[in-house]
Amino acid sequence: MTEIRTFEPEDTFSVIKLASQTLTEKYNPSLFAYFYETNPDGFIVANLNHKIIGFLIGVKINNQKTKILMISVSPQHQKQKIGTKLLEEFIKRTQKEEINTIELEVRIDNHKAIQFYEKYGFRKIIKIKEFYQDNKDAYTMQLRF
Repeated sequence: MTEIRTFEPEDTFSVIKLASQTLTEKYNPSLFAYFYETNPDGFIVANLNHKIIGFLIGVKINNQKTKILMISVSPQHQKQKIGTKLLEEFIKRTQKEEINTIELEVRIDNHKAIQFYEKYGFRKIIKIKEFYQDNKDAYTMQLRF
């Protein structure tokens, strides 16, 4: 059974490996330690049989807003509701802190991700030109409760 839990420092290598396999952007490995140190409750992982199969990193912007920076699920575990479990846990943690807004950026051509977020009530609020390292555009999406 998949366990959704807070990231632990010993998860670092597995998260970096998964990010390199699934995310278009390339990140400095020290960034993951920084996110954990600054907002440990916003860094959650999906663990199956002692293996990290997904993660979500969110940061608190202020007392009203959090932002999802990354979400990733291993290719062999996609379409198994792992992303759903990660997102639902993050939403639950956000609401527990009485924060009323979650934002994220998504590539405008990532229709699968956009549909996924819209299913949870996120809506597109703005288009950002050349947001990504490869100069692709993004939408900022927002969920308010």
